[in-house]
Amino acid sequence: DEFLSSPPRKTVRFGGTLADILLKYEKGDTTDFELLKHQLSDPDIKDAQIINWLHEFRASVAYLTKELEQLVSILLKLPWLRRSREVVEEYLGFLGNLVSAQTVHLRPCLQMIVSQFVPPRITIREDDVDISDSDDDDENLSENFNTCHRALQTVARYVPSTPQFLMPILVENFPFINKSERTLECYVHNLLRVTVYLPSLRLQILELIVEKLLKLDVSTPQQDIEDAEEAANNSNSEEKSTEEGLFDMEEDEERKGNKVVSSSSERMAHPLAERLDILMTILFSYIKDVCHVNGKLDINNTKALYRDLVSVFDKLILPTHASCHVQYFMFYICSFKLGLAEAFLDHLWKKLHDPNNPSVIRQTAGSYIGSFLARAKFIPVVTVKACLDLLVNWLHKYIDNRDTGANTYCDVALYGPFYSTCQAVFYTFIFRHKQLLDGNLRKGLAYLQSLNFERIVMCQLNPLKICIPSVVNLFAAITRKYQLVFCYTIIERNNRQFIPVVRSGAGGDLVQTCTNPLDSFFPFDPYILKRSKKTVDPLYQFWEELSAEDLENLRKPIKMGTSEDEDDDFLKGETPQNDSVVGIAPNSYESNARSPVSSVGSPPDCYVPYPQ
Repeated sequence: DEFLSSPPRKTVRFGGTLADILLKYEKGDTTDFELLKHQLSDPDIKDAQIINWLHEFRASVAYLTKELEQLVSILLKLPWLRRSREVVEEYLGFLGNLVSAQTVHLRPCLQMIVSQFVPPRITIREDDVDISDSDDDDENLSENFNTCHRALQTVARYVPSTPQFLMPILVENFPFINKSERTLECYVHNLLRVTVYLPSLRLQILELIVEKLLKLDVSTPQQDIEDAEEAANNSNSEEKSTEEGLFDMEEDEERKGNKVVSSSSERMAHPLAERLDILMTILFSYIKDVCHVNGKLDINNTKALYRDLVSVFDKLILPTHASCHVQYFMFYICSFKLGLAEAFLDHLWKKLHDPNNPSVIRQTAGSYIGSFLARAKFIPVVTVKACLDLLVNWLHKYIDNRDTGANTYCDVALYGPFYSTCQAVFYTFIFRHKQLLDGNLRKGLAYLQSLNFERIVMCQLNPLKICIPSVVNLFAAITRKYQLVFCYTIIERNNRQFIPVVRSGAGGDLVQTCTNPLDSFFPFDPYILKRSKKTVDPLYQFWEELSAEDLENLRKPIKMGTSEDEDDDFLKGETPQNDSVVGIAPNSYESNARSPVSSVGSPPDCYVPYPQ
C-alpha cells in the first residue's frame, strides 16, 4: 500500500548536486541552473521530489545569497502547504535554516507566510472567461492556518527582529473591505492568533483591526442598515406570499426540524454590515478568550488587554465621530469586572475635565460617560451616584467661574464641554431615575434635590437650549413629576428665541432648524448587528417605552409632603392624585421634538410625545 500511494523517489538527477549547480552558476554556466528553476516551478512536482530538493537546499543555504533571490522566490512559491506531513516538516526546517543563515530573505519569507492567511481563490475558466471566482472552502483550511503559524513561530525563533519586519507586511496584506466576508474573517482571525505568540505586536495589531472596523462602521450609518433590513424583510414577505401553496406545510415541517436555518436569518442585508458583524463577533470572542483561563477570569491578562484596548480607544475611537458599533469592545471588556468599568469612567472623566484636551475630545468624552452610565446594566446605582456627584459638582464650579459676568451667554463654541456634561447628566438621570429613587422615595428625592438641577437649568449658559430636544423634554417631564425643577418656562422662552437658518440650495431656499447644535451622539445607542448583538444584549439597558399609565403619571407631580403610605403607592406605580397640575405650553413637546436622522442624535425610541 505504501508503495502504491507514494510516488517513486527520483533517482536520476540532471546536472549533479545542488552545490555543483550553484558553483557552475557562479562561474557563468547557467544551463543546469535554468533546468533547476524549471524543475522547481513544475506545477506537477511530486512530494518526493520536493523533499529531495529541500533536503539539499537545507545543506546549501550558505550559497543562497542576495544574488540568488530569484531562486529563493521560486522556492517560496512551492506548493508546500497542501502536501504530505513529510513535505511540511522538511519545508519548515528549510525556512528555519534559510532565515538563520541569510536574513536578507526574511521579508520574502514573512510575505509568503502572511499571504496564506486568507483562503486561496479558485478560478474556473471556460473559453478564456472566468465563470467562477470564489473562496476555496477547503476542509483543511484550519490545518493550513495552523501550519502557517508554526512557520511564523519558527522564523521568529531564529530571527528575534521578526516582529518589526512582520508588522508592515500585516498592514500591506490586509484585505480591502469589499473582499468577501470569508477572506476578511480568516485574515482578522489569523492576525489575532499572531498576538498570542508575538505579544509585542498586540497593540499594533489591535490598532490595525480597529482602524479597518471603523472604516466599515462609518461607511454604514445605522439608518442605512435599518433601511436595508426593512427592504429585505419586505421582499422576503412578498416572496413568501407569492409562494404560498400546497408545499408550504412540508417546508414548515422541515424548518422546525432543522435549527441551522436560523443562521440565514442572522445574515445582515447590508453587505458591509454583514462583514462588520462577523468581525465584531471575532473580536468579542478574542477578548473573552484572552481574559478567561479555564473559564475563570484572569485578572492579569484582563488588565493587560484593557490597557491595550484603552490605548486603541484613545487613538482611534475617541476622535471618530458617530461610529455606531466598534466602540462596544470597551463596553464588553468593562462588563467583566466593576473595577474595569470604574477605571474606564475615570479615564473618560480625566479627558473631560482636562482643559488641555481639544474641546471636541472633551465633548465626546462627556457623550461616552452619559451613554455608558445610562446603558451599562452591570454598573450599580452606587457608581452612577458617584459619577453624578462628580459631574454635577464640576458643573456647579463651572457655573461659579463663568456665570457671573454680564457677557456670559449661550455659546456652544465657547462652552462645549459644559453642555456635553449637562447632556450626560440629563441622559443618565432619564435612564436611571427609577433606580435612584428605588427602595426609599424620601431618601432618593433628598439625594436628587442635593444635586441642585435648578441652578444648572436656570444659569445664563442655558443648557436646555443646546441639549438634544428629546433629552430635554424627557428630563423636563421627569423632574417636574418629582418637583425637582420646572423647565417649561425656559423651554418656552428658548422656543420663542429659536431662529430658523435659511440656506440656499439648488432647489431654492431651505429653512432649517438646527436641533443638535452640539453635534453630539450617544455612542452606546442600541446595537443592531445580528450575530454580535448576542454578546451585547445581556449587558445592555434598553429604553423602556413609556406606557399610557407612565405618561399619565408624568403629568401628576409628587406632593412634597408625601406620607409613608403614599411612598408605598408610588413604588407600586400608583401615583397620588394631585388636581393642581400646572398646564404645559402646547409647543414644548412638539417643537423640535426630534433630532434629524442626519445628526445622529438620541435614539428615536428615546422620545415619547407628551399627550396634550
